[in-house]
Amino acid sequence: MTKLRSMLALALLAGTALPQAAHAETTATPAAAAAALQSEHDRLFALFAASDEASLKRNPISALFRGDMRYADRLGDFLTKQYNDAERQAAKDELAQLLKIPRTKLNPTDKIAYDVFKRDRLETLKGLTPKILALTEVRPINHFFGFHTFYPTLASGKSGIPFATVLDYENNLKRHADYVALIDRSIAKFKEGEKSGVVETKMTIRNVIEQLDTQLKLTPEDSPYWEPIKNLPASFSQEDKDRLTARYRAMVAGQIYPANQRLRDYLRDQYLPKARDSYGLSQMKGGKALYLQQVESTTTLPLKPDYLHNLGLSEVKRILTEMEKVKAEVGFKGTLPEFFQFVRTDPQFKRKSREELTQRYYDIGKLVDEKTAALFKVLPKAPLKISPYEEFREKFEAGGSYQQGTADGSRPGTFYFNAYDLPSRTTPGEVTLYLHEGAPGHHFQISLAQENEALPAFMRFGGNTAYVEGWALYAETLGYQMGFYKDPWSRMGTLDDEMLRAMRLVVDTGIHWKGWSREQAIDYMLANSSMGKTDATAEVERYIAIPSQALAYKVGALTIQRLRTQAEKELGPKFDIREFHHQVLGTGALPLSVLESKIQDWIKASK
Repeated sequence: MTKLRSMLALALLAGTALPQAAHAETTATPAAAAAALQSEHDRLFALFAASDEASLKRNPISALFRGDMRYADRLGDFLTKQYNDAERQAAKDELAQLLKIPRTKLNPTDKIAYDVFKRDRLETLKGLTPKILALTEVRPINHFFGFHTFYPTLASGKSGIPFATVLDYENNLKRHADYVALIDRSIAKFKEGEKSGVVETKMTIRNVIEQLDTQLKLTPEDSPYWEPIKNLPASFSQEDKDRLTARYRAMVAGQIYPANQRLRDYLRDQYLPKARDSYGLSQMKGGKALYLQQVESTTTLPLKPDYLHNLGLSEVKRILTEMEKVKAEVGFKGTLPEFFQFVRTDPQFKRKSREELTQRYYDIGKLVDEKTAALFKVLPKAPLKISPYEEFREKFEAGGSYQQGTADGSRPGTFYFNAYDLPSRTTPGEVTLYLHEGAPGHHFQISLAQENEALPAFMRFGGNTAYVEGWALYAETLGYQMGFYKDPWSRMGTLDDEMLRAMRLVVDTGIHWKGWSREQAIDYMLANSSMGKTDATAEVERYIAIPSQALAYKVGALTIQRLRTQAEKELGPKFDIREFHHQVLGTGALPLSVLESKIQDWIKASK
């Protein structure tokens, strides 16, 4: 675990960010106030540290991704009563300890940490009620979220998990055993859902079956699980090489493949006929209440599906107006739907190969690097790697994604882009995708939080979707200031991506609250953007698989944009974009209500 900064460092941090707020609450003598503040601060951060250490033991994958190898021989006992009970009890105990610390005696930065920790614990408890678990845990896998696709990459040696010592290789074998157990527990949970009538959609299960079929068609020696053996360090003795090769062959061929086959066969032969034909969560038993809970949890705000649906319709209308302007600027004479079809199909908007697409993202990265210092006070130390998805998983992945690196920079952050079915993909959105997934989007936000040792670990390494995705979508808009959208086609690309996030408000609530079909949702997206059918289909199937997640982008971005507009208006010449970004990013991924309070206080202090 990373050491926490001293009390002095935190006091200086708070004083720099919010000097007037910090001074306003100091009524005792400076020496007495400092002593009291130190006492409350130390109690708070001792709680944070103990909570984080206990959580890493319960969730060893979190430790792995931080580069903490103390629990590297385990994946965790997910999908068990013991795990749920331990998580629930920890949240209750930590909440009780937190409430014994007087919030009024904390400095402004510590109050933010207090509020975020409290909300995190409450959200954990909401998600672990028997009623909610009966609706979520019995659907442990779908095509967008599941260990069956996550684990092969983790175990391949290409995810940043070290394979440098014999112990690293042996720990991976032990994780393999945990994976096999987890797959069998997943089957058991699916069977519980069969009995209770809470089941996944036929569509998501068909996709999972196809994912498993794709993996099972590979020989064990061609699978991601065999990559560590292909790359055995030369420093290993021949005896160790032979022993590890034999053990890996026995584990992969004799246990992992049979486990995946058991899951595939069960889903295909028993579960699929009982899965539901509907797509929306509100059409699942208990799903309406679950969707309401997930909407509030995802957006971190008390928002309702009908409000979000109407917000999406309004944003779609606004963005269509901007697209009409681009159409006129480039001299296209047809209708807007015809313009969309032109962008989808014209050869000038296609890449010829994976290699060409990869080079394009390298070039974009260099251009962005030249611009970021003018917009940010602090830049990440961690490098950013650019890579296409592996071919075994690319078909069901989004257009791009980000995998965080380690806080010490030993494993870089990775921007993944999708090179599957290149004829269906278009070039105008390449810049905005990089700004979102790479820099200054996810890579900046996640890396800067991890590298800020003044923050408690749960703020350095935790987060919520509304802030994380909201920041990344806001980062796309910085392309205007960087000069990337002067070209009308690039501007069309960013409008298309903004449209995607606006349509998500409409489509996610349409599917899960209003009963839209898969086809209705795909048609809506094609009618209002130039995205290809392959992308539109993947997006809609993603929303079906992970309800409410798609709502977070626009809600978060609109919040940040509104706060920036307010700051620009109220501060006038005093407004500094670099300082605004520092305030937004400087305390990790905050719930939107907490972020709003922080920025409001900063505006007041800056006056």
